[in-house]
Amino acid sequence: MSADVKLFESLDALHSPREAPALRVGLVVPQSGPLGLTGPSALDGALLAAHEVNAGGGVRGVPLELVLVDGGAEPAAVAGEVALLLAAGAVDAVAGCHSSDVHRAVETVTAGRTAYVFTPPHEGGTRLAGVVCTGATPDHQLHSTIEQLTTSHQIRRWALVGNDYIWPRAVHRAAGAAIARTPARVVLARHLPFGATERALEPLLDAVRAARADALLLSLIGRDLVRFNRALRRSGLDRRLVRLSGALEENSLLAYGGDDTGTLYASMPSFANLTEERRLRLAEQHRAVFGPYAPVLDAYAVGLYDGLHLLAALAARGELVPDGLAGAALRLLHGEDAATRRAWARAPLGPARERVHLARAEGLGFTVLS
Repeated sequence: MSADVKLFESLDALHSPREAPALRVGLVVPQSGPLGLTGPSALDGALLAAHEVNAGGGVRGVPLELVLVDGGAEPAAVAGEVALLLAAGAVDAVAGCHSSDVHRAVETVTAGRTAYVFTPPHEGGTRLAGVVCTGATPDHQLHSTIEQLTTSHQIRRWALVGNDYIWPRAVHRAAGAAIARTPARVVLARHLPFGATERALEPLLDAVRAARADALLLSLIGRDLVRFNRALRRSGLDRRLVRLSGALEENSLLAYGGDDTGTLYASMPSFANLTEERRLRLAEQHRAVFGPYAPVLDAYAVGLYDGLHLLAALAARGELVPDGLAGAALRLLHGEDAATRRAWARAPLGPARERVHLARAEGLGFTVLS
């Protein structure tokens, strides 16, 4: 980690007087729980963004500092810790990459009090004052990818399997609508609690067989996604079923052990092997700061990196206030005029990061298809 970035554990921050002015951001990133395996990458993305902001002179001349909160705990516990930080004046804004059930709890304590940028794919819908969501919605992730896979693999029967919370339920609704526009149909839809054991998955695999599904849409996350794909591999169903996920990234693929079936797909805003100029530049910056053995910057890490740059840019413009934050973010991302768009295109965040890519797992990495 670069010496110009201060990273506080949250309890330290509560008792740490500010020796000098700083913009402190509560960083809600899973260090445990279902998405804990993505935590190191997300933390790297946040630290890289803070390093770049501080190397560029900070925010109006003051450094950007990060206060870490474990976003992998129970939603009420995470929200309670964020509330303590806000009450103590320990943070000036909040940013995070975590599950949507945690997000909905956190936004209830930040609403109207501070800016809160939530960066991973999310369920859509309305948000409370001061909350900005920068990730893709299920419609955006699935609208074209389901049609593309249904056509290319001649799929006629989809099964939908996800965790039992707000984001997978929204994914299932969007998937049902997308599948209805194709010759295929939904033959099975199930939601699993977090941490379902391998033995508990066996009846579900039997149900997938009985439904004669051709394809699986997986809205499981993190370790549950890994566990389910392992169960599919042991059953042999991974060789027969096309699988699509809106949560699969490099860390989960590595934890799964890679895939060589040619039928495992991910629809995500970013992949490590994208050849776009911005993604290549980001990889170079990451290696230069953290070395060649740092965690891979997956889509979650890149989203959080972008989100912190967005917060810093809003603060530099004096717009880091709850009222009107969403509008200010949109104006900044899309540009109020040609000059603003040109200036923002040169910034680390770049233009609005709304593109979603379809990629196929090949071994321990992905090949981006579109």
